[in-house]
Amino acid sequence: MTLHVPSGRTAPVRAFSGIMAVAHIEPDTADPVDSLTEAFADALMAQVLIFAPTLTQLETLIGAAQILCPDTPITGCTTAGQIGTSGYEDDRAVVVGLPQAHFATRSVVVEDLARIDAQGLIDQLVQTRTSLERARRDMSSGFAFLLVDGLSLREDVLTAMIAPGIGSWPLFGGSAGDGARFSETFVAHEGRLLRNAAVVTFVATNCETEVFSLNHLEPTDQRMVVTDADPERRIVKEINAEPAAREYARIVGKDPDQLDEFTFAAHPVVVRLGDTHHVRAIQRVNDAGELVFFAAIDEGMVLTMATPTDIAQHLDQRLGALHSGDAPFEVLACDCILRRIEAEQVQALHRVSEVLARHKVVGFSTYGEQIGTMHVNHTMTGVALRKPAATASQA
Repeated sequence: MTLHVPSGRTAPVRAFSGIMAVAHIEPDTADPVDSLTEAFADALMAQVLIFAPTLTQLETLIGAAQILCPDTPITGCTTAGQIGTSGYEDDRAVVVGLPQAHFATRSVVVEDLARIDAQGLIDQLVQTRTSLERARRDMSSGFAFLLVDGLSLREDVLTAMIAPGIGSWPLFGGSAGDGARFSETFVAHEGRLLRNAAVVTFVATNCETEVFSLNHLEPTDQRMVVTDADPERRIVKEINAEPAAREYARIVGKDPDQLDEFTFAAHPVVVRLGDTHHVRAIQRVNDAGELVFFAAIDEGMVLTMATPTDIAQHLDQRLGALHSGDAPFEVLACDCILRRIEAEQVQALHRVSEVLARHKVVGFSTYGEQIGTMHVNHTMTGVALRKPAATASQA
């Protein structure tokens, strides 16, 4: 699968409106330090975030950022695509700087998602969070930002486990990607490249913040029941007591042999939790004719077919609702790769990119998204940042 992104290109830029600094780095850039220097100007950074399409680019940009910002924490991941100042990006990495004028951060690394000391991790999160709260009492807002290995199959367990340590701080995040290859995904922190790991970053800020999640899917009356599954591997073997892929294909009116990522993006399934529906996206069909999911699945789970609404229009409306008056406004977001696939499939990629650019969204395309204690799919999670009133007039 090859995703085609809009052709518009922008040079390295400083910032949309003085909140975040953003750089775009071409894969063949001879000296990325120069590009970062131009984008960051003279601002001191509290944190640098790197979203790179390949491990090689991630390593290169970590080295460049360490040269330019030797005393600044550097966190990042490989992606399934990037979001820059002109919308969706493919080959170009996106580097985001959080200036000290508006941000302060502390991070916790979870090194082995398969062997977590739950209480020890919670204690470390509490200590890190309270340390930041005490150190920066002048910054009254904050959020927690999670980057996690997108092939770990542990995001659901992790988000539920860390909730007591996050406290009242709203959390969002994304699962690292590997384009359409689904081979190796990496997170990075302080020069270390990690697999089967995660990084939780507490971000204190003097900006107004609003953590959000959105999807453009409407549940239908068509339901099905998971009758045989392997929850540990997120595999559904049977639906309605029939082979899973064959039954799903029957329900959506497709040939079982023709199921692909475009089918799954066009015919998503959701589960109801309380009063809200959350997406449980299908990744692929395995050789046994079973469905492999991006998120937690179990026997007895009732899946509901959902219908996509206009993805660009819905995104425009939801992001527009996050604005507050004339205050400078920017968004850091994690956007599911399936949304991007769907946008391309319905020939809305340019429209979605235009919406992302107009609402000043940067971030990356993910293999999954986190919001609060939940791991979801086919969703955008993020934080809206509004410049503090005292400095907004200077933007």
